Amino acid sequence: MTKIVFYKWDNVFYGFTEKGHTGYGESGDDVLCAALSAMTMLIINTIEVSYASDVEYTIDEETTDIRLIARGALPECEEDECKRFAVSGLIQAYYYQLNDMLEEYYDYLDVDVVEELI
Repeated sequence: MTKIVFYKWDNVFYGFTEKGHTGYGESGDDVLCAALSAMTMLIINTIEVSYASDVEYTIDEETTDIRLIARGALPECEEDECKRFAVSGLIQAYYYQLNDMLEEYYDYLDVDVVEELI
């Protein structure tokens, strides 16, 4: 099972961690794991390139553990309100997408939100 924990502060999504293999398919052939990886890389690339905002991330290739923090979503780190909204909205969209996926993949995904500043 993959556990995804989203971080919010003052009702603003600004990061997440993903831990564990989904177990949906064989290693290297797990379409659910591949979908999570693709969505995560889309978020990283969009924040860094399209939004020109800093994003801190680590990806452990062996464990597939991922940690992403995008402080550009937070008012104390980014003055541009449009950029903050875009960065936070992208992470929030991932949260909603995963919640939709829980309907079918509840045995393989666990999604949670914590209100804390890292």
